[in-house]
Amino acid sequence: MTEIIAVRFKNGGKEYYFDPQGQTVAPGDGVIIETSRGLEYGECSQGNTMVEDESVVQPLRPLVRLATPQDLQTVERNREKETRAFTICQEKIAAHGLDMKLVRVEYSFDGSKILFFFTSDGRVDFRALVKDLAGVFHARIELRQIGVRDEAKMLGGLGICGRPFCCASFLEEFQPVSIKMAKTQNLSLNPTKISGTCGRLMCCLKYEQEAYEDAVHRMPKNESFVETPEGVGTVCQVNLLRETVKVRLEDQPDESPKCFHNCELCVVRNGKGKRPEGYVAPPPEELAKLRKVTPVEEPGQRLSGSLEAALNQLEVAAPEAAPEKAAEGSGKSRRSRNRSRGGNKSGGESSPRKPAEEGKAVPPPRPKQKGEAKPPRPEKPKQPPKPQQNPQPAPAPEGASAAPAGEKKRPRRRYRGKPKGDKPQQPPQQS
Repeated sequence: MTEIIAVRFKNGGKEYYFDPQGQTVAPGDGVIIETSRGLEYGECSQGNTMVEDESVVQPLRPLVRLATPQDLQTVERNREKETRAFTICQEKIAAHGLDMKLVRVEYSFDGSKILFFFTSDGRVDFRALVKDLAGVFHARIELRQIGVRDEAKMLGGLGICGRPFCCASFLEEFQPVSIKMAKTQNLSLNPTKISGTCGRLMCCLKYEQEAYEDAVHRMPKNESFVETPEGVGTVCQVNLLRETVKVRLEDQPDESPKCFHNCELCVVRNGKGKRPEGYVAPPPEELAKLRKVTPVEEPGQRLSGSLEAALNQLEVAAPEAAPEKAAEGSGKSRRSRNRSRGGNKSGGESSPRKPAEEGKAVPPPRPKQKGEAKPPRPEKPKQPPKPQQNPQPAPAPEGASAAPAGEKKRPRRRYRGKPKGDKPQQPPQQS
């Protein structure tokens, strides 16, 4: 076993192992490390850890010291120098007319070396540019050509998914990606949809490739001859993500294909080809056994589960609040009936409300909560039927004939007189 610490020199960069030299380093601490380029400042990403000897490349470079406040100030000054060097280098490139794009400038920790990273479509003769830069900065100059994927990792940005670039956030090394991965995952081969900002195939195509390859081995191919719970047929579509296939049944050639899960199929011929000689389709009873059966819960378990879910959603009302609410509701109903009647029929006034008894506070109405069950409505007291008040007929005056029982007396008509506009007709005069 070997004790190591892991250090990163860039955000999202690769981790490198170093010998802590007996010092205790916590993740996030700044350290000064001796590298092939000299002293460099880095950030610890993993503290003191014991690893197997096979996972370490000997000899390990040692840890010089933990970063001090003076070291942090030196790093800040180098960042300011990098901004100035970037502007000067762009001016020199334009003066020499070179076909190259400057990406980034990095100063070494002690300032003795400057690295210029650039991209270009072809080879560039930058010997004259190096001489001019060395005369300006009076340090060792190194120009390094990188690819477009490295450029995206250095600059960073947001992908089409809306998240930061994988290469700039957590990918330590680039994985090879091919167009075959897009074909295996049934993706559109449109370059604008499967390419990243750098113009190369997206790195995320590699993430699920193993899962798709495993599904391809387990599922039938297109044009395969299979047995299903509803009969035999030919596969016309495969969905690797859901592990379902659409089968066109031989008994129902005019109908649309039916969808089945992979576990419900029995493959007779995988892929294109002729129907096996002497093959006889099994009876429907045997094919029905291929259907995927969903486990059914017992009635008692289902009922208890539904009751628990209902009790969790509804809040049980307090038993003391039910009679108070019922009494309040009955009082309201009586008052509403009295108002609608407008007093007694006999002409008496309605009974006034009784004031609350002294010493007893009237409880305020409790607000109704969401999901609370309504209390039972009290039964209305049955009132005795009221006697019909039929006034007795007054005695008829003497000399008047009494009307027979069961007949109503017809009202007496009034004489309204003749209309004013009409004149009485005179009888004809006799000669």
